[in-house]
Amino acid sequence: MLKKILSLYDGSVLFSKKPEHASEKFTFFFDRQENEWIGIPKESITDQEFTLLKTLYESIEFPVTPSSTLAKGWYEFLFTNGQPPSYNPDTQIRLIHFHFKGNGLDQNEMESALKGFFSEEVIIIWENENSGIVIEEKKEMSMSEKELLTMSETIESDFYLKTYFYIGKFTPFAKELPSQFLREKEYFTFAQNHLSVSSFFTFQRIFPAFLTVQLPDDLQKMVHQELSGVFEEDREMFITIKTFLENNSNASLTAKRLYIHRNTLQYRIDKFIDRTGIQLKDFYGAFTVFLACLLFEYQSK
Repeated sequence: MLKKILSLYDGSVLFSKKPEHASEKFTFFFDRQENEWIGIPKESITDQEFTLLKTLYESIEFPVTPSSTLAKGWYEFLFTNGQPPSYNPDTQIRLIHFHFKGNGLDQNEMESALKGFFSEEVIIIWENENSGIVIEEKKEMSMSEKELLTMSETIESDFYLKTYFYIGKFTPFAKELPSQFLREKEYFTFAQNHLSVSSFFTFQRIFPAFLTVQLPDDLQKMVHQELSGVFEEDREMFITIKTFLENNSNASLTAKRLYIHRNTLQYRIDKFIDRTGIQLKDFYGAFTVFLACLLFEYQSK
């Protein structure tokens, strides 16, 4: 199969052994069944083709060696079970995970851009060519979630890259930090794969959906029987109700986001209430319906 792909991309190369180092020119994929590796010129692959190739083969990612002694210490602590860096136990640390989707990424340029947004010095560790973490110590001038969202949008527009960020929680520095890092990484990976509407994530934004897909099959079936059938019959209603709940039941903001009149929005909400008997102004009702929305969205993919 890789030989067929070889003919589709000029300049591609087959390898009988795994490449030892990352390449500025090639993106590498591994065919486990054939035990072969292929290098495809980065400029030849579109984002859509890259996503497709990743579903067919394993994308080979190479660790990036940290440039500073402090960054190297953090890398060994988080990734290789190394000794904790020297920090005051009262120090609050936040991990900001990032992923940039696009070819030809200049890591030095991106690192300078990221650091330029922070008022205090931060440590940046690259996990591979496109992903990494920002290690931030809590200060009086630490960036707010809104400011971090602005940073994400600015980088996306300035560098013409699709950006993804997961903003971790400030937590006291401790030897358990690698475990927290792995949990946040799992949430971030889940969000990129399942929450396509957004590209800026926090724990509270991800966890309801993360919890929803973990429900046993019998509970998922019960939610479907109670509510998802309504969404299947009227997908416009699903979009309306989910947007309404995501905007804290703010009718004006929801109508603006959906480009509809408030009267139209109220008509759709009343129609949903009539068909389900669930009041969206009630906390328990809103929670139940939002859970059903997340489950319907997940099962529709």
